[in-house]
Amino acid sequence: MTDLYQSQRAMRQMRRQAMQRGVVAILDIGSSKIACLILRFDGTGRLSEDNSIGSLAGQSGFRVIGAATTRSRGVQFGEIIAMQETERAVRTAVQAAQKMAGVRVDHVIASFSGANPRSYGLDAQIELEGQEVSETEIARVLAACEVPEYGPGREVLHAQPVNFALDNRSGLEDPRGQLGQSLAVDMHMLTVDAATVQNVVRCIQRCDLELAGIASSAYASAYAALVEDEQELGAACIDMGGGSTSISVFMKKHMIYADAVRMGGDHITSDISMGLGIPTANAERIKTFCGGVHATGADDRDMIDIGGDTGDWEHDRRTVSRAELIGIMRPRVEEILEEVRCRLDAAGFEYLPSQQIVLTGGSSQILGLDGLASRVLGQQVRLGRPLRVHGLPQSATGPGFSSAVGLSLFAANPQDEWWDFEMPVDRYPARSLSRAVRWFRDNW
Repeated sequence: MTDLYQSQRAMRQMRRQAMQRGVVAILDIGSSKIACLILRFDGTGRLSEDNSIGSLAGQSGFRVIGAATTRSRGVQFGEIIAMQETERAVRTAVQAAQKMAGVRVDHVIASFSGANPRSYGLDAQIELEGQEVSETEIARVLAACEVPEYGPGREVLHAQPVNFALDNRSGLEDPRGQLGQSLAVDMHMLTVDAATVQNVVRCIQRCDLELAGIASSAYASAYAALVEDEQELGAACIDMGGGSTSISVFMKKHMIYADAVRMGGDHITSDISMGLGIPTANAERIKTFCGGVHATGADDRDMIDIGGDTGDWEHDRRTVSRAELIGIMRPRVEEILEEVRCRLDAAGFEYLPSQQIVLTGGSSQILGLDGLASRVLGQQVRLGRPLRVHGLPQSATGPGFSSAVGLSLFAANPQDEWWDFEMPVDRYPARSLSRAVRWFRDNW
């Protein structure tokens, strides 16, 4: 715990240095692609004058001056499985983005998916004796949270205060400067497999870059794909990537739950490849240009040339009806959505005042997916594209770039986390607590 606490603090410090220099690289390490954006800041070192805890400010203050993507290698289910291949892919993406930007970048902020995320809701209360709430009291109440036994081989990736209460007034974003008798906090803590994080850190070091921040792509995507009302009133962001599908739930502008399903677009491609006996590259092309999940009568007559280059003329001129292709794709898409529904049910999503669901990520572009998702998930569903940010090239405005764009917003204005407050390290209690994420039902 202490090691991570220190390393996260060191990263925060490095981020400040990068902001002062004016440029930072954003790296989204996915299973199907690695995206790199290079941001130039306006020299203020922060996005807005708004200094409240956890505030999400607007996105002026930086512009994208370089962007590149490369096919991901050595990454499966969002996790690095072949370090040298991933390192080469990261270097390729970063170098191409640097070339476009015309600058060299030393600092990088990265996001990744997978890593078996687990959410915990923590809370604590301290007596103030009528004094004014200052940074010290915030640190004290955060330190008073009982940390659950989250098991060996796990690390805390995010630990964010999501709600403060002063005496009987709940729902405070920032209690500093106010007077009261007792201060309480609700906190969301996200743990991930330590090895996955360590591999990401190691990969970036091997590329001769300094890591100035790290975030889960579930968190980053929601930052970019959810509009302000959705973040405030309650919404789930489902980021359908190549190797995994990330889920995050936001409420009162904070992430209060995150999870991941170890399936994504690559699994649909693999089903097509096996079902039609064609190479993966062909299957990916057919999925992208002809795929869907809702068959109509016309799809029986709509024939797709599945091609091939085996040299066997009969084999290579085969066609398949679009209805048959949909018949292969739909069961896997339904399976992914059923898994997502199980996770949202476990999180108590139905207790939120608003239950909007936003689909984003590269695989969310499958034709008819939003209609199928609203049937399986039983909620309002819309497709989410990332917010527009200055200088973002047209090629990087699709749903597949939600993570990278969200990470840019996170880089410019990170929400306050546990390690942003000077708290005595010896104050971490080691007592066990097996409370899951149920507290937001009672508090909001």
